[in-house]
Amino acid sequence: MDKIYDLIIIGSGPAGLSAAIYGVRAKLDLLVIEREMMSGGQVVNTYEVDNYPGLPGISGFDMAMKFREHAEQLGAEFVNDSVKELIPGEDGIKHVVCEEAEYAAKTVIIASGAHHSLLGVPGEAEFSGMGVSYCATCDGAFYKNKVTAVVGGGDVALEDAIFLSRLCSKVYIIHRRNEFRGAKSLQDKLLAAPNVETVLDSVVTEIRGNGKAERLLVKNVKTGEEKELAVDGFFVAVGIEPESGVYGCVAKNEKGYIIADETCETNVPGIFAAGDVRAKQLRQIITAAADGANAVTSAERYLNSL
Repeated sequence: MDKIYDLIIIGSGPAGLSAAIYGVRAKLDLLVIEREMMSGGQVVNTYEVDNYPGLPGISGFDMAMKFREHAEQLGAEFVNDSVKELIPGEDGIKHVVCEEAEYAAKTVIIASGAHHSLLGVPGEAEFSGMGVSYCATCDGAFYKNKVTAVVGGGDVALEDAIFLSRLCSKVYIIHRRNEFRGAKSLQDKLLAAPNVETVLDSVVTEIRGNGKAERLLVKNVKTGEEKELAVDGFFVAVGIEPESGVYGCVAKNEKGYIIADETCETNVPGIFAAGDVRAKQLRQIITAAADGANAVTSAERYLNSL
């Protein structure tokens, strides 16, 4: 660990790759630490992206590769490793302790992302991106005038079902309890939609299909009765968890998201948070990329103040 970088970026999803592009263009000596062998984060598992300006219908894999190629063409340095701890030294140097090595930098951008909570039922992994989705805002438009289902009972699930009800011919919303946990205002709006059917006291036990999700096996937790629902698309909205566990040095909210505003500045000078790991309103590819640019701008400002 002889070298001290200007900037270390942790994560190579849209936020991290955007930060790499902006950082290299700002002539910062930087390193991107990526845990997976493939860049892109969650977007890699998205079958088709249709809401990123200028790239309608691109596959998530192709988009991730374009982001990575852009950063590489500019000269960004990458290393594969898993972060175990981030230590802000008393001398202002940040130490990123990984499984394989330790790295040091004057500034760090945490762009480690988040992951959707899974149902863990048969068929979920098989049909992920092929009828099973974790983002109604991202993928809902593919199911216009079709039948969809949402599982979950919180605000996100209700918002997803409301959003889909404006596009789809029918929307089932499945929840394991006999009442929803989400805001009463959202419940009222949902129940007012004529094409929404609630399936309460029920859990999805299996996702079935041939090449894509086509049917849900649903079990009533009170009676034990099982039935199949024919669907074209299935949206899982049972929670999202930030990849923030190893970053004990920065402040987080009650859900584990790192607290940072649009400047991406955390409570620790010289450490920034960008993308899905940051506490924010909207988690999309475009907002993650914007975070990467903002975080580098803030990092530059911090470096100039030293």
